[in-house]
Parts: sequence; structure tokens; C-alpha cells
Amino acid sequence: MMKIALITGATSGIGEACARRFAEGGYSLILTARRADKLAAVKAELEAKGTKVLTLVFDVRDAEAAKQAVDSIPAEWQNIDVLINNAGLALGLDKEYEGDPEDWNTMIDTNIKGLLTMTRLIVPAMVKRNEGHVINVGSVAGDAAYACGNVYCATKAAVKSISDGLRIDVADTAVRVTNLKPGLVETNFSNVRFHGDNERADKVYKGIKPLTGADIADVAFYAASAPKHVQIAEVLVLATHQANGNVIHREA
Repeated sequence: MMKIALITGATSGIGEACARRFAEGGYSLILTARRADKLAAVKAELEAKGTKVLTLVFDVRDAEAAKQAVDSIPAEWQNIDVLINNAGLALGLDKEYEGDPEDWNTMIDTNIKGLLTMTRLIVPAMVKRNEGHVINVGSVAGDAAYACGNVYCATKAAVKSISDGLRIDVADTAVRVTNLKPGLVETNFSNVRFHGDNERADKVYKGIKPLTGADIADVAFYAASAPKHVQIAEVLVLATHQANGNVIHREA
């Protein structure tokens, strides 16, 4: 019987790295994202290495599209072992009273409501089978707010509470829940946050060796690979010279 991992936001950053790591670990993959062309490229790469891949094109902000996509999963793919709720983003770095409400809505709809939608669609079958693992990609930003992070930090604090709440709700089952909280990871995260301003995005990682998507994927795979009686409930992963969301030592 094949092991199956469903990964949202699987075409870049941590999601794409998780796809590669779980493929290496022998999983078949259901990969979701908004862009069909990028999904097709990741699918082709992984299938060339022998991994079975099913792709679903939708935006997690669209609950009906997500439901239709999940409903379309063939019977042989429906016993999902691991759900990685990775799709998420930060937009803007402004004082709260100067923020863009559209950015707020996108972050809330993606980081919170999209995660809840996928949880609602996938977890009931895990509970029914009495097995499965949900890995939510949170952030160090969910532990404490930092300057101008306001709404993004709030969404990642919500991921922590949602993860904790789900863990309580499935405690009478063998379903496991992990909140994976990365610190500074060099992906396209900052480029998206700054709406394509590459120069500003590059400064985020200046003077420090940040984590990579592959580093976080390794931790996700470790959590999924733990013995069935072991639940890695929460993992905070930081670059060596990062102490928390606010304290980063940068070399001159």
C-alpha cells in the first residue's frame, strides 16, 4: 500500500522542498497550488525519479474549488497519510494603522481559512481510519508579534491555536498534529511580502545564513517518520544566529 502525502502550496519554497523530501522518503504525492504550469513542472521532475504524483490546481482561499478538487481524488489516492498545510504568505510590512486591507484579507483567507478548509476536507477520513498526520506550517512569528508584522503574526498565532485545538480534538484517535514553526527561511517569501521588490527582499537575508526550504522539509519528514506512539507536537526551527522573531545577529 502506498504512503500518500498531500502538500498545499507545493510549487515553491517550503512546499516544493517538502515534495522533494517526501518523494525521497517513498511517499506518493498529491500536490496542490494555484499555477498549473508550475505544478506540471514539479510533477514531471518527481515522476522522472519514480514518484507517483497527482496534481490539483486550486486556490485554498476558494473553499468550493478546494472541495471540488478533493472530491475528484481517485479512490486509490484517498487514504492520505500526511496533510501538509503549507500554503501561506506574508504581504506588506507596514504599521498596523497604515496597512493595506487587501493584504490583510489575502493573508487571513490563505493562512487561516485556507488551512481550515483543507483540514475540514481531509481530517475526517483520517479520524475514520484512526490514522494520519497533519503538519501545519506556522512560524516563529506566531509566538510573538514583531514590528510591522501585526496581521501576519496574528495569522501564524492562529495556526498555533488551530493546531493545538485540533490536537485536543483528535486525542482519542491515532491522528497526530504538528505545528512546524520556521524562523528566517530564504525562499520567495520576502519577495512576495514586498510585492516583487527584489532589492528589499534580499536585505532580509543580508549578514546571516538563513534556513532553506530543504531544512524545514527535513524536520517535517522527521516528524512524519517518528514512531506511531510519538507525536512531535511543535517544533521551532531557527537559523543559528536568530534567537526569536525579533533578535537576529547579522555580520557586518
